[in-house]
Amino acid sequence: MKYRLLLLLSGLFLFNACNNAQKKSRTEAKDEVVYKVKIVPPENIKPPSGMVWVPGGSFVQGAVDQDKFAMNHEKPKHKVIVDGFFMDITEVTNRQFEEFVENTGYKTVAERGIDWNEMKNQVPAGTLKPADSILQPGSLTFLKTDSPVQNLGDFTQWWRWTIGANWKHPQGPDSSIEGHENHPVVHIAYEDALAYCKWANRRLPTEAEWELAARAGAVDKIYYWGNSSAELVSKANTWTGTFPYNNTNEDNYTRTAPVGSYPPNANGLYDMAGNVWEWTNDWYNTGYYRELAESAIPIVNPQGALSPHNPNNPYAKEKVIKGGSFLCNASYCSSYRISARMATTLDSSAEHIGFRTVWDGK
Repeated sequence: MKYRLLLLLSGLFLFNACNNAQKKSRTEAKDEVVYKVKIVPPENIKPPSGMVWVPGGSFVQGAVDQDKFAMNHEKPKHKVIVDGFFMDITEVTNRQFEEFVENTGYKTVAERGIDWNEMKNQVPAGTLKPADSILQPGSLTFLKTDSPVQNLGDFTQWWRWTIGANWKHPQGPDSSIEGHENHPVVHIAYEDALAYCKWANRRLPTEAEWELAARAGAVDKIYYWGNSSAELVSKANTWTGTFPYNNTNEDNYTRTAPVGSYPPNANGLYDMAGNVWEWTNDWYNTGYYRELAESAIPIVNPQGALSPHNPNNPYAKEKVIKGGSFLCNASYCSSYRISARMATTLDSSAEHIGFRTVWDGK
């Protein structure tokens, strides 16, 4: 709940750019000869509509050497082995999420009342309770600035806490998803994504699965199409122009784009770069990549850190999100790169966070 409080107090919100292995939930193997990787889909299995098989295999996870935008938490790179799985071809759409809500009556985190007694346990002792008029259901929305900004580290210049913002009202209570049924659903907290997965008999991908799917055989490449950022405008929905002041609309969209608006990668997956950030099931732990890199043998089907850890947010319990969003720009986060990753608290929702699901064929 820490981030919700920060947003409520300041009107804004920060997305932050293992101490032990999860030994009981992972398998170690020297190579694919020892461990028989699931490369082809199970026989006599028809995947749900809108899903595609992602072949399993070994790959090097993390930032490639030539990536000048790589952040420390994308390093060191390390080899992992991942079994194949079925994955949504696109991010979950408003239409799909609406069907889930109509069938279950589910209310997202952004639509629920805020419990201060629960929230205060996750913030520093002595934090004052905000006014009841502020402690209202809502979410984080983006606001373009009126002029160029000098300090891109001050995210409070373009994020605001908006009461009444949620998946049905992406920019606030006066907005609507009408006509945007094929856009990715947003303002989705981790709990919301899990609830959808349970209803659909799916699950969220691990970070390693997500990266395997996004890389799609692009060995030692920064982007799924190669190493050239010149192709970004035609390959992904990102911020073109001067962030967060002027979006030139060069890629045709200033906010979310309908899913599938840009070319798919070699796995047939759309929007694995840009559009909206996507939840994974892994805890964000700043020491986890280092631990995997120190292992003498590749880890099979890594499940992420055993527990969360972020020295920049010691009170937070965060999960890894992947893929970047329509707000990513070379001057700001450049997180449309395959290895890019960010940390977000479980109850955080925002105008640029969505998800996609995977299925094991069971």
